[in-house]
Amino acid sequence: AKETMKRLGVPCVPGSEGAVPDLETARRVAAEIGYPVIVKASAGGGGRGMKLARTPEELDHAFGTARSEAGAAFGNDEVYIEKYLERPRHIEVQVFGDGRGAAVHLGERDCSLQRRHQKVLEEAPSPVIDSATRKRIGEICADAVARLGYRGAGTIEFLYEDGQFAFIEMNTRLQVEHPVTEEITNTNLVREQIRIAAGEPLGFRQEEIVPVGHAIEVRINAERLPDFAPSPGQVTHFHAPGGLGVRMDSAIYAGYRIPPYYDSLIGKLIVRGHDREEALARLRQALYELVIDGVETTAPLFHALLDEPDIIAGTYDIHWLERWLEANAERFAARA
Repeated sequence: AKETMKRLGVPCVPGSEGAVPDLETARRVAAEIGYPVIVKASAGGGGRGMKLARTPEELDHAFGTARSEAGAAFGNDEVYIEKYLERPRHIEVQVFGDGRGAAVHLGERDCSLQRRHQKVLEEAPSPVIDSATRKRIGEICADAVARLGYRGAGTIEFLYEDGQFAFIEMNTRLQVEHPVTEEITNTNLVREQIRIAAGEPLGFRQEEIVPVGHAIEVRINAERLPDFAPSPGQVTHFHAPGGLGVRMDSAIYAGYRIPPYYDSLIGKLIVRGHDREEALARLRQALYELVIDGVETTAPLFHALLDEPDIIAGTYDIHWLERWLEANAERFAARA
């Protein structure tokens, strides 16, 4: 994927050219690009098979551990190595292609609030991307998709630091967080994906996609804070928030039993406002209206985060949440 993106002019993270077959090669690659580096599963996703190495000594352990995790999780222990960026944001661009050389982008999403490489909150547009930068990276992505002859929905993901984008992966599907893009572009991305799969042309032209306002999504998981342990069980009472600019995507109801076997995501709360300040205010109110009894959820986490100056200002990076959780662990333990 990286080789293809480089060929198409998409900026990439410095790293290995394809898979790294052995520890000796890993050491050579790491020395060439400089520490710190991150070892990643080629077939991976969701943060599994990813290990950080800040020194040559750490690389030996990281390489072996990443391969073991990748083999166990994906049945493929192939890994590659990339330069590790210290304080990046996670920016992704939503794209669509018709498979016949036409493609569009629908702007970016900022997914930098993460725990163990799992997205927790997403927003669009990013609070740190200006219109010129948005236009530039969007056009690069749309051009790459068109030249590939790509068909369907896709998300091109980047790390963004010091004004520079670095490609990390492309997800050839709709993402969990696609509703924030729908909200600011007034589109139905699920419908569009089905239309394209049926052989229809793209339902909109690039000039027709004009993002308006700001949207934020928070993932409501059936998990117990502060350790995020799964919290399966029966939902005894459920009330979804509503009103102008509020959307709740969920299949739960009073009496629904959350099983212990699957992903703990039970709902997505999405809000839209004229600007980011209004979206944050609307999210705060919607969280107060949300009621899920019978199981523990991550809703209290978002109540707390909305009081944080960095969240209000939008000045967080992909490591911010884990640092904050470590500093506030006792706060949530007291609630348990």
